[in-house]
This record gives sequence, C-alpha cells and structure tokens, in this order.
Amino acid sequence: MCNYPVNKSASFSHYKCPPTIEVLGTGTAAAIPDRAIVVLGAITEGPVLPAVQTENAKIVTTIIQSLLNLNIPREKIQTYDFGIEIQYDYQEGKQIFRGYKVTHLLQITNDRVELTGIIVDTAVSSGANNITDIKFTTSQPEFYENQALSLAIRNAHQKAVTIANTLGVTLVTVPSQIQEITGTAEPIPYAATMLSKSTVTPIQPGQLTIYAKVRVWYQFADR
Repeated sequence: MCNYPVNKSASFSHYKCPPTIEVLGTGTAAAIPDRAIVVLGAITEGPVLPAVQTENAKIVTTIIQSLLNLNIPREKIQTYDFGIEIQYDYQEGKQIFRGYKVTHLLQITNDRVELTGIIVDTAVSSGANNITDIKFTTSQPEFYENQALSLAIRNAHQKAVTIANTLGVTLVTVPSQIQEITGTAEPIPYAATMLSKSTVTPIQPGQLTIYAKVRVWYQFADR
C-alpha cells in the first residue's frame, strides 16, 4: 500500500511508492466443541385454533419441565420460533380451509455436550416432534481465533520471505500493513436420527476448525 502526500501542490512525479510484496496468509486452529445448541419443539395441527394452541402449549410445557429435570438451567432454554399458520387444501383450483398449524420451537444451549443425545431423547419422549437443528461450537472462540490468526501471520511472512529470496531482494522484517480478512468458524451441524426409546441417540460433536486469513504488505530493497 502507498499513502500519497495530502498536500495538493506536491508533485506526484517526485513521489515514489516503496517497492512492496503483497501476500495472503492463512491459519487454522482445531478445537474440541464444548457447547451444543439444539433447536426442537412441537408442531400441532387441527381445525379449531384454541384447541391446537392448547395442545401445543401442553407439549412444550412438558418438554421444558423434562429439560429442567435434566438440570438444564432455565435461562439456557428460550423460545426460538413461534408461529400460527392457516392451512388449505386445493381441489379443482379451489382453496378449501383445512385447519391450523401451531409451531413452537425451543433453543437449548448446553455446555455438557455429552448430554446432547439424552436431551434430544428426553424431549422426544416428552412430545417433541420436530428437531430443527443441532450444532456444536466452542465457548472460547476468541482463544482459538487468536491461535489461527497468529499462524496466518506466520504463513504470510514465510511466503514473503520465499518471494524475496527468489527475487534476490532484502525484505523489511516488519510489515508495512496488515489486514485481517474476517471469517468465522461455522458450528458443526448434526442431523439427528431417531432410534428406539431403549437406545440413546448417538450424537458425536466431532472437531471444530477455526480459520483466519490476512493480507500483509512487506517493503523490500535491492541487496
């Protein structure tokens, strides 16, 4: 990068940018997930809205109580989505009222990932009939992001050194500018498979990979 003089009367013909090498550096850090985020709940349908709402509320209340019995803190259980839809059938191009659909989904944040399968099975046993999402993440993202960022800067420096050596020039050790290219690690999604009630749903958290990317400018001079 080159910053030209602010003085408008200055002649740009006499202002030269120092020769620069621009490189991209990448780095990754591995983390064992220590947090699970589960989205599940109940969907009920029927011709009479109050009855459908009441049925849905009973199921969700039972689900919440079952999760509390697993020592999931109440503040870790929150409504993720709630909606009421009118449903229609179509016959011979005509719209015919069929009933109502009530959806109430809960988001459960759990820092004991080994209980994820039990949480899912307990909710299903309590009436949950919809599991929208299961994701695994880390409670310390900044720690691993910094690790990846440090490796990205080292990677950029090594590239610059390689280029300088190949060109036969001397690299200025300290970069003139560094730009972080933002990008975060995506939580690991998991599609749960329902098994028999006698078997705990086997859910594996796997491993998170946190990525970092930087653009770095180094000045150099002839040897």
